[in-house]
Amino acid sequence: MNKFCCFGVSYSQIVGGRSASSSGKGKSHEGSIKYGFSLIKGKANHPMEDYHVAKFIQTQGHELGLFAIYDGHLGDRVPAYLQKHLFSNILQEEEFWVDPNRSISKAYERTDQAILSHGSNLGQGGSTAVTAILINGQRLWVANVGDSRAVLSRGGQAIQMSIDHEPNTERGSIEHRGGFVSNMPGDVPRVNGQLAVSRAFGDRNLKYHLRSDPDIQDTTIDNNVDILILASDGLWKVVSNQEAVDIAKGVKDPRKAAKQLTAEALKRDSKDDISCVVVRFRA
Repeated sequence: MNKFCCFGVSYSQIVGGRSASSSGKGKSHEGSIKYGFSLIKGKANHPMEDYHVAKFIQTQGHELGLFAIYDGHLGDRVPAYLQKHLFSNILQEEEFWVDPNRSISKAYERTDQAILSHGSNLGQGGSTAVTAILINGQRLWVANVGDSRAVLSRGGQAIQMSIDHEPNTERGSIEHRGGFVSNMPGDVPRVNGQLAVSRAFGDRNLKYHLRSDPDIQDTTIDNNVDILILASDGLWKVVSNQEAVDIAKGVKDPRKAAKQLTAEALKRDSKDDISCVVVRFRA
């Protein structure tokens, strides 16, 4: 594969280390599409477990925008692995340029198998994923496992481009695999009383009862599309899709928009790690 290159990236980190708040921004080669991101550690007593990707690359005569949120649990090793390897695995699929859907699906599965085979190094934890690939600024492919979410603004209306994989909605699949879904008072539904999502990377101790195949959606980026938001459930637990779009649309700088979204989640007492990428089209 051709050597990748990135354009117009700036980054800042406050306090330092993975426990820090961080934000940054960048743009496409022509500058017509801009992005920003913001990550804030939650109030839980563990290191930051959210990772992200936000960059433009050029390869094989095409410009690709690569954006992702990886929300880890039981440690940060699996989301860190995904940050480093998932997009590379997708783009290494021979059929990517002719069949992105199949290539993304195969790469998700192949990446999960690699994570499980590295169990001694990556531990027992896991991660959600939501990935977005923008091809030449014209076609968008979104895939996800778990409850990290992608929302598109078309004419100011929020359109969810991912599916939240929750235990109750996929109870049949979990029970068919020999697992169960707990519904304890005061708690969210959990696979085998443990995990609050029904699909994830890793989680070797639960893997027989979980899925890691993604749901995939694609759309054309026309003149009516103005914003794309990717975020972990630290945002979506307290901010609706339309509220997020309205906030992001009201801030021209996508980095400031991402920071405003994470700040709003904190204001609404979100206790989880909060990570957010905002892409603004026709900047």
